Amino acid sequence: MFDSDRMSEELRALKLDVTRLLSTAGEEMFESSQDRAEALADQIRAALTELGETVEQEQEQLQGLVAERPITSLASAFALGVVVGFMLRRH
Repeated sequence: MFDSDRMSEELRALKLDVTRLLSTAGEEMFESSQDRAEALADQIRAALTELGETVEQEQEQLQGLVAERPITSLASAFALGVVVGFMLRRH
């Protein structure tokens, strides 16, 4: 009627199958997340490279403006410092 040995064998086989499935699923999830992380890292690198180029261009433009009008630049920086000083003093 009830064959406990056969049932135990089937449970062991089922346990092995579940273990293999979980192991395979875990590996696939790890590989998938690793691929996504690498893709995201590539996007971040590209964005940082583009940002660096933009900052470099803006820096060159600002240096050109300061070189063309040094007195105006100095007066602007002084005025900005005075305004920021007043704002910080109030708080």
